[in-house]
Amino acid sequence: MAEIRAAGGVAAFHAADVGDPAALDAAVDAAEAALGPIAGLFANAGSGGRFSPIGEYSDEDFDAVLRTNLIGPFRLLRRVLPGMIARGRGSILFTGSLASQRGMANNAAYVASKHAVLGLARAAAVEGARHNVRANCLIPGFIETPMMEGINDAVRAGLAGAIPQKRLGTAGEVAEVAAFLLSDAASHVTGQSWSVDGGVLGTIDLG
Repeated sequence: MAEIRAAGGVAAFHAADVGDPAALDAAVDAAEAALGPIAGLFANAGSGGRFSPIGEYSDEDFDAVLRTNLIGPFRLLRRVLPGMIARGRGSILFTGSLASQRGMANNAAYVASKHAVLGLARAAAVEGARHNVRANCLIPGFIETPMMEGINDAVRAGLAGAIPQKRLGTAGEVAEVAAFLLSDAASHVTGQSWSVDGGVLGTIDLG
């Protein structure tokens, strides 16, 4: 944030639990008070949940993942989309996952939530399209983030080996695409799932 301000930009923050409706409303209120009407929304918070077979997945764990990964983004969308439509401009970006388009064993809540958030983006895209409001879903692959911390070297090497580029992605690489999709440079891009995954979803690597 200091770097943005030093470069002449405007930046502010407000901590919130995206699973708490009151906290979300307070965050939006704070953003609008500091920066004016919201023109771009990046719903990026997420939870990986726990790994467990479906038969052993508790209601509490399932609900917790959906509150963060799906219900929170939906509440944000419900709060900001009408204003964007009324003003005739806006861009919305949700963070999905490879699990938005692929199944994964032993993590049903995460897979269900990430499939659903892609659908949410597409629903918003249709509602907003004629009002110059866009909605897309970013699909990161295996990226060096705090969610990857604690994974041992052998597993990390295996993940990297499954990527055609043979390396994990960086948060910076994902951020570049997110910034593009939120910007006017992507003015004709809406209702899309946009992968930043080193080629995982789009290829079959036999080498």
